[in-house]
Amino acid sequence: MRTVVVNLLLPSKVSYTNKYNTVRRKSPHPKRAVNARTVLKVAREEEEPLVLCLRIPDEEDGLEANHLQIQKEEEEEEGVEEGEEEITVREGAKRKIGHECDVCGKMFDRPSKLAIHIRTHTKEKPYECDVCEKRFTRSGSLKRHMRIHTNEKPYECDVCWKRFSRADALQSHMRIHANEKPYECDVCEMKFRHSNNLKVHMRIHANEKPYECEVCEKRFRQSSHLKVHKLIHTGEKPYECDVCDKAFRQSGHLKRHKRTQH
Repeated sequence: MRTVVVNLLLPSKVSYTNKYNTVRRKSPHPKRAVNARTVLKVAREEEEPLVLCLRIPDEEDGLEANHLQIQKEEEEEEGVEEGEEEITVREGAKRKIGHECDVCGKMFDRPSKLAIHIRTHTKEKPYECDVCEKRFTRSGSLKRHMRIHTNEKPYECDVCWKRFSRADALQSHMRIHANEKPYECDVCEMKFRHSNNLKVHMRIHANEKPYECEVCEKRFRQSSHLKVHKLIHTGEKPYECDVCDKAFRQSGHLKRHKRTQH
């Protein structure tokens, strides 16, 4: 038996991640978060012990609750549910529980979660929005999407009180107040607030344009650019001025029109 002493923020679900395979187990403290100095007793069951790698936000930054909610939403697509925490097992250690994805090797403690995860490989999206017909892999993703139509914004910035429909949108917004840009390009050292922005930026260096128009074969770095481009072929102009009825393909063009013409 060995003892590890850590400062631990114990929420309804904590994410522990490192380079080893992942297994999830139920948290003994569902649906509550407390600050405590916790002693974790890790038993050596086989030759290899369990390894915990904690990613806990600094108490002084005041963002613990936001961080935890964001981690929860980011990992929902992986089949982790509320009241669970993620631990890691070293390669070679005997696994007593676990269902492994035969595509990518990720481990899940229930076959139902593995089935949900498999949809990320098969591209199956059984949950459909009855308003716009957009489809999703998980019911939770559809639920969050519906907030767009209902204009529900449950996440509030505690600095400027601006509200958001998604926790990750609040996280992005908080980086504006903190002037934080944690994602850096290793080619040109340009920094970004969001990992996805860095991913798109790297396509410039790689000259990668993965999104192709099926009509004219023109290629784009971002799916949103392809979506706007397709409107040229369809002739659709979904953004209409409520003053003069002039229509535009892009919302930014409508905003500029209103600013300069009305």
